[in-house]
Amino acid sequence: MIKILRNILVGFYLFAGSYHFINPEFYSDLIPDYLPFHSFINYASGTFEILLGLGIVFPKTRLLAAKGIIILLILFIPSHVDFILKGSCVESAFCVAPWIAWLRLLIVHPILMYWAWMVRKVN
Repeated sequence: MIKILRNILVGFYLFAGSYHFINPEFYSDLIPDYLPFHSFINYASGTFEILLGLGIVFPKTRLLAAKGIIILLILFIPSHVDFILKGSCVESAFCVAPWIAWLRLLIVHPILMYWAWMVRKVN
């Protein structure tokens, strides 16, 4: 079961990271206004998602990659909070009900962290 969850996680981060390059406009307004260099942040985030996803594939880098994913998810928290403060709607990306944005931050985000930690073992 762990191997299946590991493979799904790898696919998830490869897709999410690639989407930063396929549709950078999607992420542009999701980056808080108070942060500079939105394009750099977007492409760096995508690059790290791809590299960390690939790092999960290899036993020698799996633990480091899992920790990296967790750190990256922590770094994304201000973006989630900013999204909530913007009314859970960014027209260039998506709009959701406020409760969904809170659910995403308080439930889904920790689940993603736990998922990365759960698949960290070499075997």
